[in-house]
Amino acid sequence: MARQMRQPKDRSRLMLAVIAGGFALALFGLWLRAGWVQLVQGERLAGLARRQHLAAEFERGERGVILDRSGRVLAKSVRFTSVYARPVEIEDAGRTAAELAQVLEQPMKPLTAQLKSTKNFVWIERQIDDKAAARLKDKDLKGIYLTTEYGRLYPNGHLAGQLLGFANIDGQGIEGLERAYESVLAGKTAEFVVQRDASGRRLYLDAHGREVDIDGDAIRLTLDGHVQDLAEAALAEAVVKGRARWGSCLVVEVESGEVLALASYPFFNPNVKAKVDPASWRNRPATDVFEPGSTMKPFVVSAALQEKVVRPENVYFCENGKWRYSGKTIRDDVHHYDWLTVNKIIRYSSNIGAAKIGLDLGARKYHQYLSALGFGQKTALDMPGESPGFLRPPERWYPIDLAAASFGQSVGVTLLQMAEAYLCLASDGLRKPLRLVLDPAPELPAPVRVFSPEVARTMRAMMLEVVEADGTGQHLRIPGVPMAAKTGTAQKASPQGGYGDKHVASFAAFIPGDAPKYLILAVIDEPGPVYYGGVVAGPVVRQVGVNLLAYKGRLPDTGLVAAAPAPAGAGGEGAGLEEPVARVQPAAVAAGSVPDVTGLSLRKAVEVLAAKGVVPRLEGTGGLVGKQNPAPGSAWPAAGEDMFTLWLTS
Repeated sequence: MARQMRQPKDRSRLMLAVIAGGFALALFGLWLRAGWVQLVQGERLAGLARRQHLAAEFERGERGVILDRSGRVLAKSVRFTSVYARPVEIEDAGRTAAELAQVLEQPMKPLTAQLKSTKNFVWIERQIDDKAAARLKDKDLKGIYLTTEYGRLYPNGHLAGQLLGFANIDGQGIEGLERAYESVLAGKTAEFVVQRDASGRRLYLDAHGREVDIDGDAIRLTLDGHVQDLAEAALAEAVVKGRARWGSCLVVEVESGEVLALASYPFFNPNVKAKVDPASWRNRPATDVFEPGSTMKPFVVSAALQEKVVRPENVYFCENGKWRYSGKTIRDDVHHYDWLTVNKIIRYSSNIGAAKIGLDLGARKYHQYLSALGFGQKTALDMPGESPGFLRPPERWYPIDLAAASFGQSVGVTLLQMAEAYLCLASDGLRKPLRLVLDPAPELPAPVRVFSPEVARTMRAMMLEVVEADGTGQHLRIPGVPMAAKTGTAQKASPQGGYGDKHVASFAAFIPGDAPKYLILAVIDEPGPVYYGGVVAGPVVRQVGVNLLAYKGRLPDTGLVAAAPAPAGAGGEGAGLEEPVARVQPAAVAAGSVPDVTGLSLRKAVEVLAAKGVVPRLEGTGGLVGKQNPAPGSAWPAAGEDMFTLWLTS
C-alpha cells in the first residue's frame, strides 16, 4: 500500500494576524505619542511655538510731535536702531558675544554674561549708529535682534526749553509738557508678527491679528514761536545787563487767554540736558514763588472800588513817605507824599496809600478777592511742579499783615497767577483761565466774574497814568500806542528773618492800554545794583510789546520809538532813573507793495518781513541789509516764487 503524502499547513492566516498586530501596535504607539505630545507636553510646546512666532520683531511707537500754533515743530522724534537679545535662543553665547564685541566695540565679558542670562529679553545697546546696525544685520546672529526706537530732538534748541521739558531714552516724559501730556504723546511698545503683501510691504499685526497703531499723538500749543523768540531775546538782555539770577516773561492774548510766549532765562536746551545743572530745567513761571510788591496794588484798589469802600477821587494822607503802624515802619520809596487821591496812589505807587486802602477794605474781603483771582491755588494749566503760591487764611492775618499784603508783601505768587489775575482786569473783570494747548482741546473752567466792567475799566484808566502821565513807568511810553501798566519792586525775605537787601523787580502791562489786545508781564530776580521794576523789568515788556506790535502789523509809523527819560520828580519806583530803550521803528509797509528794509539791522528786517508772513533768503555776512530783491515799492511776487532775498553787509 502506497504511503499517503502529508499536506503542508496553511500559514497565511497567521501571517495576516502578525501583520495586523504590528499595525495595531504601531497605531497604538502613535496614539500614545500623540496623546503624550498633546496632553502632557502640549502646553509647553504651544508656548514655545507662540514665543517663536511672536519673537520676530519688537518695536516702540514714535512719540508724538509738539507744534506751536502755526505748525512749527518744537519737539519731534528721530529714528534710531537698538540691539536686544533673547538669551534662550542663543546656542553659543561665547561666539555670539565675540561677534557683538567686535561690532559694538564693547568688552566681551559683560556681553557674555548678558547672553547667558535666563531672561527672555535683555538690551545689548540702545541707539547704535547706522554702520554698526548694517554690520549686525549682515551677520544675522541667532537670538540677536535689531529694533527701531525713537530719540527726542528739539530743533529750536533752547526755545521754550523749560516749558517743553524732555523725555528719557525710553520715550517717557520727565519734565515740562513732555511729562504733563505723557498719555497723549507716548508711543506704545509691542511685539509683532510680520506678514507681507504681494508687493513685499510689511503689515504689522498684534497677537490677536488686529492692525494696530503704536505711534503717539501730536499736541499743538497756543505758543507762537516768533513771539517766544522775541520774549527770550529781550529777557536775556535784561537779566545779563541787570546782573540778575533769573528772569521770566509771559505774553498772553487777552481775548482768548492763549499764552503766546512763556520765556525763562538762563535758557535750557533739552538736547543737552545731561550736561547742565538740573536747576535750569525749572519752569520758573509755574514753580517759583515770589513776593510781587507793587504789582499787587491794582487788586486791592479794585476790590475796594468793587465794595464801594473808595472812589477814585478819595484822598489818603500818605504820611510824607514814612508811617509807623502796628510797631512797624512802612515807607514810600524815593519820593514822599502828603495827600494823594486813589488814582495817584496807583500812579506813584504809594505803599502807605495802598496799605490804608487795604485796612479800610478789611482782611476777609481782601482775602476773598485774592482767592477769587486765583491766588493761593494752582492755575488750570496745572503744569508739573506748579506751585499754589502762599496765601494765609485771613484769620491768621495781623493788622500789619493786611497792610503789607496791600502793597504785595507777605503773600507769595507765581507769574502764572499774576498773569491770570491781570487778565481778569484786561477782560473787564471776568476771570478767564489761561490756555496753553490748542489740540487736543483741554477742559477749562468757565469764566467767573470778579469785578464789574466799570471797576475793571476804572483800574485800567488808573494804570494808563503810570505810563502816559508822570507815573513810575513814564519813560517806557510807545509813541502812538497807549500802555496801561504797573511797576513792582519787592524786597526779598532774608534767611536771618525780616527783609534783606535783595529785590524782585516786576512789570505788568496791557497793550494797547485803552482796549487791551495783549498782556505782557516780566519778573527779574535779584537784579543789581539798580533793582526798580520800572527800570529793570519794564524795558523787557516794552521791547517785547514794540516787536510784537510790529510782528502783528499794529505798530504805528512814528519813526523813532524813543524812550522818554523819567523826570526827577516822577516819584515812585525807579523815579529819576533813565533807561535808554530807544529802538528803530521798522520801515512803513504800503498795502500790496514790498517794504524797504535796506539799512535796517538783520533782525529788524526779518521782523518786518515776518509780519507779512515772509521768511527771507540771506546772502553774504554782516548785520545790516545792504540791498534786497524784490526792490522796495514793487509788487509782491506771485505765490510759489522766490519771495525775498537780502544781501547783508557789515
